[in-house]
Amino acid sequence: MASSVEPLVRLRKISKWFGPVQVLFDVDLDLHPGEVHILAGENGAGKSTLVRILAGSYDDYRGQIELGGKVVRPTHPRDAAALGIAMIYQELSLVPSMSVRDNLFLGRFPTGLFDFVDRTRLATEARSILAEFDLAIDLNRPVGEYPIAIQQMVEIAKAVSRQAQVLIMDEPTSALAEVECRRLFRLVEKLKTRGLVIVYITHRLEEMEQIGDRITVLRDGRVVGTLLRGEFDANTIVRWMVGRQIDQQFPPRGTPKNTERLRVGNLTVRRGGVGGRPAVNQLSFNVRAGEVLGLAGVQGSGTSWVLRGIFDPGYCQASGEVWIDGRPVSLRGPADAIRNGIALATGDRKGSGLVLPMSVLDNVTMASWARLSRWGFRRPGFERWWTGQLAEALRVKAPSLENEVAHLSGGNQQKVVLAKWLGTAPRVLLLDEPTRGIDVGAKHDVYELIRQWTDEGMAVVLTTSELPELLALSHRILVLHRGQKVAEFPAEEATPERVIAAAMGQTPATLGQ
Repeated sequence: MASSVEPLVRLRKISKWFGPVQVLFDVDLDLHPGEVHILAGENGAGKSTLVRILAGSYDDYRGQIELGGKVVRPTHPRDAAALGIAMIYQELSLVPSMSVRDNLFLGRFPTGLFDFVDRTRLATEARSILAEFDLAIDLNRPVGEYPIAIQQMVEIAKAVSRQAQVLIMDEPTSALAEVECRRLFRLVEKLKTRGLVIVYITHRLEEMEQIGDRITVLRDGRVVGTLLRGEFDANTIVRWMVGRQIDQQFPPRGTPKNTERLRVGNLTVRRGGVGGRPAVNQLSFNVRAGEVLGLAGVQGSGTSWVLRGIFDPGYCQASGEVWIDGRPVSLRGPADAIRNGIALATGDRKGSGLVLPMSVLDNVTMASWARLSRWGFRRPGFERWWTGQLAEALRVKAPSLENEVAHLSGGNQQKVVLAKWLGTAPRVLLLDEPTRGIDVGAKHDVYELIRQWTDEGMAVVLTTSELPELLALSHRILVLHRGQKVAEFPAEEATPERVIAAAMGQTPATLGQ
């Protein structure tokens, strides 16, 4: 049923070009107070560009924005903030080395006599803000020492405390575990009751249905349609997003072989530990050829550190033993791992997965030059053909292989990360959040590729914050809590309740009760 409340924000005939390429085509959008308006669409559909126009990041667009019935045109994020429009980006705008208190008031410190910062008032107002958002954390502690979930709450609290009327959230759960997502959703519901307009970008269908009041789908820069709560239909949303019907979200699992592909013994990772506790402590496991082993755990459980500890033990201050195909291998860093058939596709594509100013071609080939060269000489023509084959297989959308990766959408950047590591022909593929920031159509492609890789005998170790994905893809799930293994489930025994309970530290003896 349509809202009886007039829209607070109206976007009319919004069009945008990047150079000669038009990315938005006469987009109309109404945003109502007290509602969560989901923006959905494939990577490159124009969602982020549209909200960045609203947030003042782009001012070279055609069209009109109305806020409260008045025409506005923010030309800078400061202008948008002054109008009550705030945006929470995937890459948070906090200063990690500064305290929680100072981050909350960054750029608007309360002053007293002679314009000196009023520290007493600062602390009082900061405590009031945190209490309103149920954040019981140390105001004086550097915000960078807190998990990403807490940092995100601080970012939202900062935005709302500046009297925001419109809150834009771009993939806010991409780095959160299931428990932390629930906490965020409770906060979103609270903000709705205060009458905020919440614009929420996500690729997760379950989130759309759980918190959305309206869903608007964009494809290729155009609005395909809008659905109201009660009209939501996953098949319709997917068809609108990708332009085709996807009959089955997850492919059936293949059958692992009896051959052990990877064995890890007594892995301990010191880097990333808290309070002297290792990030991973004395962990042992094995993975068969053709098997997907899922690693589950809440934020800080150490799942990502397991993968990093195997791939780059020097950086991670890791110790332990690794066997590939029954043969012990000595791993000191990424070069040794690649040489022994191990690849790590990191979830932090901008920080460690890609070199953003370099081209698609150079990023895809950088880990495979030894395989692609002949007698020590590179072969540009062969590299181009080979990169094109990988880009096509992963449905990478780029105007040219010479395009800088920085200019691609987040999902296409993630696909370039996967292409880079697939090019090394690994026998063991470590996947850390492989579908983070990827749209539903591309996720389906990645799932099909994982099935193809395992059918060919590859062993996959997977971490993902999306529990349905972990349950559907994994043959076995190993659950970590505070860096230690607390449970292990074969696929047929793994349920969301059992995995979450184990991840939160419930003892194995009570999991079946």
